[in-house]
Amino acid sequence: MSQDARTVTVKLLDKEYTISCPDGAEAELLASADYLDAKMREIKTSGKIVGLERIAVMAALNMSHELIRSREQSRSSVEMQLRRLGHKIDQSLERMEQPDTPPENLS
Repeated sequence: MSQDARTVTVKLLDKEYTISCPDGAEAELLASADYLDAKMREIKTSGKIVGLERIAVMAALNMSHELIRSREQSRSSVEMQLRRLGHKIDQSLERMEQPDTPPENLS
């Protein structure tokens, strides 16, 4: 373990794990562990999956799916904003090309 790392104990389904993390990242690690623990508890409560390893894998898959879906939504949002911005630029350029339009009406 390097000098810049610390060990943090996290609990997942009432089992403790000691994890090494960069100094200053403890709060993020604990928040991540809390989120994972909540997801694992949801799966355990459903009663459909048994065993800590299977629950952990299913939680990881669900969280990966959430991350991918979130990235896709962000990408779509950025693309939509870029299209709107491009449309506004096109409109402004068209107005600038019209000789009868006074400059103060370009907005």
